[in-house]
Amino acid sequence: MAIKPGMGRKVSTKNPPFLSHEFVIQNHADIVSCVAMVFVVGLMLQATNSIASIFIALHHNVTGADPSHENPQGEPYFYTSGWKDGCAVFFYTLICIIMHAILQEYVLDKISKKLHLSKFKLSRFNESGQLVVFYAMSFLWGFDVIVREQYIGNMAKLWEGFPEHPMMFLHKLFFIIQLAYYLHMLPELYFQKVKKDEQRAKVEHALGGFFLIATAYFLGFQRIALVLLTLHYFCEFISHAFQLVNIFDKEEKFVRLRLAHNVVFILTRFATMVLAFLTLFYGIDNVSQMKRSFMLATVFGLQGYLIFDFISNVLRSKRESSTEQQSDRPQKQALVKSEKSKKERKKESDLPEADQNAAQASPAPAGGKASKKVKTK
Repeated sequence: MAIKPGMGRKVSTKNPPFLSHEFVIQNHADIVSCVAMVFVVGLMLQATNSIASIFIALHHNVTGADPSHENPQGEPYFYTSGWKDGCAVFFYTLICIIMHAILQEYVLDKISKKLHLSKFKLSRFNESGQLVVFYAMSFLWGFDVIVREQYIGNMAKLWEGFPEHPMMFLHKLFFIIQLAYYLHMLPELYFQKVKKDEQRAKVEHALGGFFLIATAYFLGFQRIALVLLTLHYFCEFISHAFQLVNIFDKEEKFVRLRLAHNVVFILTRFATMVLAFLTLFYGIDNVSQMKRSFMLATVFGLQGYLIFDFISNVLRSKRESSTEQQSDRPQKQALVKSEKSKKERKKESDLPEADQNAAQASPAPAGGKASKKVKTK
């Protein structure tokens, strides 16, 4: 007799109602993929090519030409910022949601199932796992653009020719992806079922990063913003990488790694403020005093907030460690007493039966007086 699949256990065949909250959360990656495919298909059709290209391709180019018979190599394209970038940010936000779901389902979920983490550690693992990938990719991408633009060794390029700072293709796409990633964090709060008490910090992180990058991008400070973001992402990558390590292992050998992260954090904040001050205050001349002051106040205010948050986290961790040590002292004392009592019982069990009865008898009275002899017949 053939055994039917599922015999011996109840298999739930119920699916959530169509377009319900649970249905959208479970299938949000497929839904967003279908929306993105609409733009891709529209790019292939001649009737909708001009509309779809606004969302997919990069626009506002100032120079560049395709290869032709007269110029076989063509000319490289350079871009500026403009209103069509908002359409591109919307489309690449959809791509970020899809990539977030792929990374979560095929990498992080498979790793977390093998580790059997608690709910608190699982949420921290998912958050840090996503951010480690984003920060690593952004740092490598930004560093590659810095090398291509030859900013290293020639810091004057950060302000020469301002405000005419055309961007190469990778430079412009870098900012589009940055804006799209921070924007995609908002719907992810719904898709990941983030608790209300945890939403405020994530919303502040998403909106703060989006508006800071958008301000620097649309006001023409793309070069200095690229350098500062690359430095910031390197520091954040190390921070979340160590946080992943702390989730799995809290041995003393990682104390030195945390110390290294603290040193990198301080050096990054210092380098950020120095570069921003040199570029915005001394380097750029043809800019209004109001815009210069606004950008400097924004950069220094953000660095001050990060330093304050860093110091508060260090002090909080020290307080938590001290309270844990104080709470562990009574338990350790109780364990020592129990071990001593076990050792005494073991010694008594090793004695002969007559000696065990004598040990269990009451001790001699105080004052050194001998006990009375028991009369025998």
